[in-house]
Amino acid sequence: MKYLLSSVAVVALALSISSTARAQSEITLLSPDPIKATIEKLLEGFEAKTGTQVKVTYGTGVSTRKTVASGQALDVSLLFAPFAEALKTGNIVPGSATVIARLRLALAVQKGAPKPDISTPEAVKRTLLNAKSIISVDPTQGSVGGIALLALDKLGITDEVKPKIKWVQNGGLVQDSVAKGETEIALGPYLSDMRNPGLDVVGALPPGASTPVDITGFLSTSVKDSKAAKALLAYLSSHEVAPVYEAAKIFPAH
Repeated sequence: MKYLLSSVAVVALALSISSTARAQSEITLLSPDPIKATIEKLLEGFEAKTGTQVKVTYGTGVSTRKTVASGQALDVSLLFAPFAEALKTGNIVPGSATVIARLRLALAVQKGAPKPDISTPEAVKRTLLNAKSIISVDPTQGSVGGIALLALDKLGITDEVKPKIKWVQNGGLVQDSVAKGETEIALGPYLSDMRNPGLDVVGALPPGASTPVDITGFLSTSVKDSKAAKALLAYLSSHEVAPVYEAAKIFPAH
């Protein structure tokens, strides 16, 4: 009987250790939805390499910032700049900020339509001023609209161009409108998911016309497995994964 009880105790201890190990081998990640396909591919590589499982929650560029600003940061949170409000709450570690990659604003037209010149900031300025209609995501719904407004400010043409921009709820509506010929120009993220067959993506706007947007990762102040979380940030920002970003038309951090 004593031997049996001893064996049961050993098994129980082993199960407890195993359960603890499993619990410690899972971390959580918050990510903007526009880069979901790329993040899923990167996480496959990370999990295979480290054995650490990553549970992901997605939201828009705007909602993910609001999530962190409301004190609900996950172990690792990826945010599109700017994120001043998120930093103020104190539930992410400012010193952990790691730029993993960068997004750029792109311009697209209906398939087969003449492609405007966007080779220089001056060319972009002329193109937008001459456009009959422009469409983008509502800045209150997604980050790209805010990026578009910043580009207009940078070019000094906000007052002239803003009145002819139609703001819609999401990128799918932006692409459909231009593909159907309802709107002349789409302003959206230079991502592989801007792939509506009715569009021709002219390209990413030059940095002089639109400042690239940092995708920045932060550790939560309440992270339990900081070693695994730091390893995830290091992996997402490494040279090793640069080809994955490039294939998705995202610009690697290095």
